Amino acid sequence: MKKRLLSIMLTVIMGATLLVGCGGNSSKGSAAEAEPGKLKGEITFWHSFTQGARLETIQAVADQFMKDNPDVKINIETFSWGDFYTKWTTGLASGNVPDMSTALPGHVVEMMDAEAIIPVDDVIDNIGRDKFSKSALSEGESVGSHYSLPLYSHAQVMWYRKDLLEAAGLEVPKTWKEFANAAKVLTTNDVYGCSFPTGSKDLMGTRFLNFYVRSAGGSLLTDDLKADLTSDLAIDGINYWLDIYKNSSPKDSVNYAVLDQATLFYQGKTAFDFNSGFQISGVATNSPDLVDKIDCAPIPKVNANDPDYGIETSNIPMVIWEKSEHPEICKAFIEKLYEKENYIKFLEATPVGMLPAIKGISDTEEYKSNETVKKFSNAVDVISTAVDKGTAIGFEHGPSVEAGLLTSQGIIESMFQDIITNGTDVKKAAQTAEDKLNELFSTVK
Repeated sequence: MKKRLLSIMLTVIMGATLLVGCGGNSSKGSAAEAEPGKLKGEITFWHSFTQGARLETIQAVADQFMKDNPDVKINIETFSWGDFYTKWTTGLASGNVPDMSTALPGHVVEMMDAEAIIPVDDVIDNIGRDKFSKSALSEGESVGSHYSLPLYSHAQVMWYRKDLLEAAGLEVPKTWKEFANAAKVLTTNDVYGCSFPTGSKDLMGTRFLNFYVRSAGGSLLTDDLKADLTSDLAIDGINYWLDIYKNSSPKDSVNYAVLDQATLFYQGKTAFDFNSGFQISGVATNSPDLVDKIDCAPIPKVNANDPDYGIETSNIPMVIWEKSEHPEICKAFIEKLYEKENYIKFLEATPVGMLPAIKGISDTEEYKSNETVKKFSNAVDVISTAVDKGTAIGFEHGPSVEAGLLTSQGIIESMFQDIITNGTDVKKAAQTAEDKLNELFSTVK
């Protein structure tokens, strides 16, 4: 078992020693044991759906599940993605992990490496294996078994204010050069062209650098899974975002995490942002008068005629933890979430933000009749296309622990902070960050 990596992770996070139990197998708590009405036990479910509508929808399904199974109790706890990562990695040492949880794709490969989760092939088969994208299932695959299944999908695209572009006589940018020019022109006393976030407790600096590098067919990882921050393309990308920060961004964005970044666009304080369809609900909640003034387009390229390499897709997975005493309850509850009525209600909690991860939903009248889905049909098309072409960050080489560490350790974010705050030379800072990542990666081998 690969314990050394998790020991290093805990050293980074809290200086603790990691002890992990051995992994399970696909028969543990098989779905066949989950006969409705005969389930008995208590489970804890951690998820990161902190927004009200999604949280309430999940709770409603849990309440109905407990009503149908009187001897079952489901405790739900919510954490931001950043807090969740710290919670589960540190919790492995004490056994303080849940029975089931959501995760990010990069988390799953680390969880598999630590033998902390169990296969869910029987759940996938019960729902219908052919309903799932093979690429999405592959993100949680190891030695022929699948340790996660995607609950919903989304992808990063470029969001913009239609009214501001029109007033300035600007076209929707298709290249990074056009984007930088538009962002600079649209920066005023009231609006920033584009915020550039580099908070070290989140992955946003890595995400933005990945946008630039992937748009030109590059990667932040080499084919043999080494960090690659010093290539000409990566250095160009670092300098590009530093220029955006200088010319178009609020200066305190050096400490922004994902919600800080998104809130600026929600409140109409930025002309451009990069996000998924979650931007729609955020704007609707914070600045409803701006909902008719936003739309999205594909992420820019270095050259307009460059191939479309795909950027960042997120298939948000669910997992069952090895420590669970009642995996049969977890499996039955997951299957309940995918039941058509429950699943569509869940997606409608953030329409367009969460796209179906299984076939046979998007073409139903119940799904298509949602007013937001109809109003933002262009966004649905743009994001769906991006979902099909992209991968999780670093997964263009296939799922790997290295890709997970690339986004979870804040090393690239700290690199940007060092350059911005201390004036460190770009190439020197990039080399330092690359070396740190590769040293961490060496613990995986």
